[in-house]
Amino acid sequence: MLASNMKNAPYQRYYNLAEGVTLELGQHTLIMGILNTTPDSFSDGGRNRTIASAVEHAREMVNAGADIIDIGGESTRPGSEAVPLEEELQRVIPVIRAVREALPHVPLSIDTYKAETARQALEAGAHIINDIWGLKGDVQMAAIAAQFGCPVILSHNRPARNYNELVPDVIADLEESIRIAQEAGIADASIWLDPGIGFAKTTEDNRHLMAHLNQIAEMGYPVLLGTSRKKFIRDTLQLPVDQITYGTAATVTLGIAQGCQIVRVHDIQEMKQNALVADAIIYR
Repeated sequence: MLASNMKNAPYQRYYNLAEGVTLELGQHTLIMGILNTTPDSFSDGGRNRTIASAVEHAREMVNAGADIIDIGGESTRPGSEAVPLEEELQRVIPVIRAVREALPHVPLSIDTYKAETARQALEAGAHIINDIWGLKGDVQMAAIAAQFGCPVILSHNRPARNYNELVPDVIADLEESIRIAQEAGIADASIWLDPGIGFAKTTEDNRHLMAHLNQIAEMGYPVLLGTSRKKFIRDTLQLPVDQITYGTAATVTLGIAQGCQIVRVHDIQEMKQNALVADAIIYR
């Protein structure tokens, strides 16, 4: 059953990021466009094989309505192998520099759990850290985020699915990530949360968590939702990854209605339209 509290007041936050880039929360749902530089991503692996193609893809996403571009060099799909640091750096740093030059006013996030990658990415022009391990994958990550004073996205994740009660356990794990951030000196205003849809969760777990996203939003931090083309949608619809745009749109709507303020997606134009209609109701 969907949680009954479907409307949360949006957090009003304004960020002065590096190099004069700004970002505002609370006016509309922010669209984060996914720019993978990996050859093996479950959805679009190999699309951005060159720097030029990556820049063009970023430009297309911004023109379609993306507010942030999220650049990653390691697939996080189930069963994927870890990418060595040097290889990840070779994939993402030149792309960050090129996208920064081509789109100087667009906020960029680095999708990594490695502190050294985050450091070099921020030095190259990224503005936000998107850590799928919520500062728990690399003990130096919190210090890097504090040093740069940048927003950091703390995603829920576990090495294995071992929950006593799903939603309370997700909240407790996120609270631990928040504590790590605070102890490192990261300002509360720089903390965003991600419920970690698809990470160490079954299809039924993901559905259950989707129905209770309002409890994550009620923790007092902006929430990013990343459901785009995820396996639980494919399982629900029994369709391949290139045929579930409408299924993703349903999850985006549910997330916005429960207080999620940022959505991380592949299909920018479609999800932007979806968000505009939801925002017209929720942000009125």
